[in-house]
Amino acid sequence: METNPSSLKMHPLANYASLHRNSPDCFRFYESKIIVCVCLQMSLFDRLTLPAAAIVCVIIMSASYYILRNEVTTTPKLRSPVPRYLPLPGPCTCSNGSHFLKDHLPKDQYEELVQRRAKEFQHYKSRTTSALSRLLFALPNSPLQYPIQGYTVQPLASSVIPGLRLHAGKRSSYKVVLSVSKGILTTEIPPAEAVVKGSGEKELTITSRSLDLLNDLLAQLSYTSTVYHINTGDLATFRFENHEAVFPIAIKQPHIPVLYDMGTDISTQVTITTKTFLRYKQLQLLVDSIRKFYSNIKIIIADDSSEPEHITGENIQHYIMPPAQGWFAGRNLAVSQVTTKYLLWVDDDFVFTEKTKIEKLVEVMEAVPELDVVGGSVNGKQFYFSLIYEEGEETEGGCLYRKSREKFHSVPGYPQCFLASGVVNFFLARTNAVQRVGFDPKLQRAAHSEFFMDGLGFLLVATCGDVSIGHQPAARNSQYTKFRYPGKGDTEFKLQLHFFKNHLKCVTYG
Repeated sequence: METNPSSLKMHPLANYASLHRNSPDCFRFYESKIIVCVCLQMSLFDRLTLPAAAIVCVIIMSASYYILRNEVTTTPKLRSPVPRYLPLPGPCTCSNGSHFLKDHLPKDQYEELVQRRAKEFQHYKSRTTSALSRLLFALPNSPLQYPIQGYTVQPLASSVIPGLRLHAGKRSSYKVVLSVSKGILTTEIPPAEAVVKGSGEKELTITSRSLDLLNDLLAQLSYTSTVYHINTGDLATFRFENHEAVFPIAIKQPHIPVLYDMGTDISTQVTITTKTFLRYKQLQLLVDSIRKFYSNIKIIIADDSSEPEHITGENIQHYIMPPAQGWFAGRNLAVSQVTTKYLLWVDDDFVFTEKTKIEKLVEVMEAVPELDVVGGSVNGKQFYFSLIYEEGEETEGGCLYRKSREKFHSVPGYPQCFLASGVVNFFLARTNAVQRVGFDPKLQRAAHSEFFMDGLGFLLVATCGDVSIGHQPAARNSQYTKFRYPGKGDTEFKLQLHFFKNHLKCVTYG
């Protein structure tokens, strides 16, 4: 590379540094875009006297030291603000063939229904969201150490905050500030070398000349909830100089475990439940088939027939309901009386066969305890579906798409089983999980998917094709048919129910 004499004359040291960064004769010191090159060959300073060059080098070296020292010991400010919350969801998209639920509402009641739904939705949000719903970010190069997950306290109880610590370079003094909103902060009485302000209040400040002493006080810092709530949370803010971190504190009342003694036999593990209405012949065939393979298992029958008949047999509980209370009301009654860990739901016109192996379904549920419902097949055919839900905009509501014959991935260890959102009326379920979701008694006749809609996010569901039950031939019964197949009014009612109860804008059945 050729040099430019005129440039070198005007800026001898600067040009020398730029031209000789790779020179073996120079000692290079690079930091913060400052380059200091001290030449060992004195002949290169032909334009400068030795004293002048030495003075320039000393000045530059001194400036570099102070700039670098300032960079090490001060905290940079954030260059851009970090978003605190996720953006609110926008309107969801209803696909072709969707039922737009507002079109099924009575026009003279529409405005009032919308207002009542909006109020109820706000109540729902207040019960299901808390400070822990806030989106938190971990900022880069922070000297603050704090818990990011798993710190849980009981309401009104005191607990040490684990993992609090400051990692910082040498300072003449250190100061940290912590603040909360639903509790108070306390630490041990500090020695003379430290000052603590705000102990027993929502904001606490610790100042000390010793980093080790400050960290000792942080290790003893406790949070005490001052609000009684069984499931809520708080956000703690932890600050040092220009650094700020926010971490969650879960406030929860611990659950008392509810365990089921499995016993040693299938009859102590599973109860068979069914609902019947005007189909006693089919019901008796079902009971007889059950007894052929499971002689002692308990059978619970909910019956809302207009003229009930007596069902006899060992280990049969027959509950008579007022006439025509409906499909889901009967399911609720039957399930409410189960005392075993699992229940097997069957329709009253099913029939047990050699392929109806309840033990196989129990095996899957025991091996994968996260599962709540495992469905089988009817006459060798599986019926399952997936539910795709978008929250949507708050005033309009969400969009729900039920996709028939859609499943997710296989259950680990059981390739014949796949996860889904809903299954057929032949399924094994954890009793407490089904009782927790329940069956809406407003749905009297045409209803099944609605149980899994209500259970979306609460129930982990699978379908297994190797366990099957038979289906009896259809029998003609004009009185039963009159109730079984709903008219347009029942369908309209169900869509109106989805609008208000499930806060939906549209439903698509695919």
